[in-house]
Amino acid sequence: MRKLLILCLFCLGIGFAIFNFQGLATTGEFDSLVIDFKENIAPTEIDRQLQVLSEQYHLSPHLNSQFSQSEQTYTVKGDRALLDKLRASSLSQDVEAIEPNYIYHATVAPNDPQYSKQWHLHSINVEQAWTENRGKGITIAIIDTGVSKVPDLAQTEFVEGYDFVNNKVNADDDNGHGTHVAGTVAQSTNNNYGVAGIAYEAKIMPLKVLAGSGGGTISDIAEAIRFAADNKASVINMSLGGGGESQVMKDAIDYAYRKGVVIIAAAGNSNNNSASYPARYAHVIGVAASDAQGERAEFSNYGAGVDIAAPGGGHGSKIWQETIDPNTNTPIIAGFQGTSMAAPHVAGVAALIESTGVTAPDEVFAVLQQSVRKIDADPQNYYGAGHLDAAAAVKLAQAGKITFNDFFRWLRDNGYLNLRFWIDGGAIALVPKVAMVLGSYLLAFLIRTYLPFGFPLFSGLIAGSSGLFFLKGFYIFDLPQAPFRVLGSSIPELGNAIVGNSILNPVFASVLIPLILLVVCWSLPEGKWFAVGTSLGVASCLLVSAVIAPHVWLLGDGGIARSFLVLNGLLCFGLARFAARGDSQTV
Repeated sequence: MRKLLILCLFCLGIGFAIFNFQGLATTGEFDSLVIDFKENIAPTEIDRQLQVLSEQYHLSPHLNSQFSQSEQTYTVKGDRALLDKLRASSLSQDVEAIEPNYIYHATVAPNDPQYSKQWHLHSINVEQAWTENRGKGITIAIIDTGVSKVPDLAQTEFVEGYDFVNNKVNADDDNGHGTHVAGTVAQSTNNNYGVAGIAYEAKIMPLKVLAGSGGGTISDIAEAIRFAADNKASVINMSLGGGGESQVMKDAIDYAYRKGVVIIAAAGNSNNNSASYPARYAHVIGVAASDAQGERAEFSNYGAGVDIAAPGGGHGSKIWQETIDPNTNTPIIAGFQGTSMAAPHVAGVAALIESTGVTAPDEVFAVLQQSVRKIDADPQNYYGAGHLDAAAAVKLAQAGKITFNDFFRWLRDNGYLNLRFWIDGGAIALVPKVAMVLGSYLLAFLIRTYLPFGFPLFSGLIAGSSGLFFLKGFYIFDLPQAPFRVLGSSIPELGNAIVGNSILNPVFASVLIPLILLVVCWSLPEGKWFAVGTSLGVASCLLVSAVIAPHVWLLGDGGIARSFLVLNGLLCFGLARFAARGDSQTV
């Protein structure tokens, strides 16, 4: 009975995972059905079946369109109950398929009227990233010419900054550059006005270090970096640069890095074979510029110091945001180009990454690098790791994390948002339903996140958890029973399978064999997943044994044996998780 319980637990969890694995789901939103008749069915038979649908089910089937006649494809209004009835009826013999007429939706775009001009946001797949988060809770310091709160930044939250040029709190822009940069990072979005920004629920910290002429000093910039770090900025964007290494600047950058700030800088616009400072410093992400076709912008620096490429304009293309006209101080939507425009794209995506919970600078940098669209041949390092991809970055950052959006999608796709599901059975059934839904989601999440599906994994689960347990009591006249006991035993039971007693051997009933299997099979993909499955199977067997029958040779059947089994079960689970995550990170 214990063996059957262990195996059923894993089968149940894996079953839930398969049916809820993204891309394999067979459920979704629909309010009509598609009936696709076989091509060799006579028109008279189709007419007869349509008549049955009309009379028996009170339906009004009709061709999907004028082009459906050759395919003999009809649609009818209906729900899942009707779908099940039709599939069980005689109609199923004459059709290729009876299936839901699923409703797909266009990716939601913001309502900003000039968003269509922002090719640069489309090119980084920002809309898909927005389905997960929009940078809420993250503060981004814009170290630049200041930021003026133009109308399209009215809904963007600002925190107190500082004007290091004029030594005052108000850090308004008198050039237009800093406001444009801030717009790319967090322009107010979905406000029926102007254009959009990347992390539009993030906060902006305006820090003015460049005068209206566009120039500024190392000392002001270094002070602004320290100010940002001390006032809880999570990301710093510096769309500025020049020649000459500075110890004062380097120390400020190292200080902010140690305080957990992600620092991003423009690579420079001199078409040189090296990025300018501060992009060249360690702990700074140097950003090169690409044009609307994804090619290197003609002005962009490249080579040493370039870590990633992002849209910056070039070859006639520009980056569109609202800023100020420095001559009149009035708001305008303007197109700029430069690596100064590329850097804030990375800063905005860094804020999206941090909003998922990945906050350490090195981890954010790793996510940015690993999620890029890679360039096959880049001998001069025009693009660093590759082209920025916001959607892939957010997806990678939240891998292995339970989020509300993921849970909501799972509820929706599996029909659990249907009020009828929760009402049926009355109040007495509510608690078991909640437990079932939460439990099945967690099982699906764990398997989906850490484990692939395949024979090596399943066979390892069975070997580790139960073995071919039905063979243990298999008897054939005059044949020895030991081989059947071995085949019918899990790995933890192999130590007692020959003699046939129930006392677990501490060598077999431990993490030792899964560890050896993993070391031996690590370089073989299928062997490795067999070892992972074995580790999970052994973990389940040891933990269930600790509860039901904690009897271990030399340790007795009391608290010591129970603790031994629990500890080794947890070690097996940790070993499997480590191996599975290690594999997923190298793919």
